[in-house]
Amino acid sequence: MSRITKKQKAFTLVELMIVVAIIGILGAIAYPSYQAQVLKSGRADAKIELNDVAQRLQRCFTSASTYSPADGVCKVVDDVKSAAGITSKEGHYVVTVSNHQATTWTLTATAVAGTRQAKDTRCATFTLDQTGKRAATDSNSADATDECW
Repeated sequence: MSRITKKQKAFTLVELMIVVAIIGILGAIAYPSYQAQVLKSGRADAKIELNDVAQRLQRCFTSASTYSPADGVCKVVDDVKSAAGITSKEGHYVVTVSNHQATTWTLTATAVAGTRQAKDTRCATFTLDQTGKRAATDSNSADATDECW
């Protein structure tokens, strides 16, 4: 009787190390891209809240004939003028108002400290005014409107 031997099949240590290295390289490339996408998706929270507050201000103007009515007439005006501003639905941004007069306003959304959006240096602030003009700046106050909006 002849004996049939089977050759054992297994990975060598070198092959395993190559696979681990490839996975490490892919992870090093993919993780920063993932983080950038997370920040980019979080920017929608600022845009949505700015547009929502702008619509509510417009409704206030329609009923009171001014963007700056007396206290208590329009809740949105009272809220946005307060020191705390209006916090966005997801809690990543706070909307405040500047240049607030009878016929003008400028809303600004800034990231809340401690949230993931606070790390977004490419789109640090978003602004929207009564004419619908949108703008954004990076953490160095340089214009970033095209990238952010």
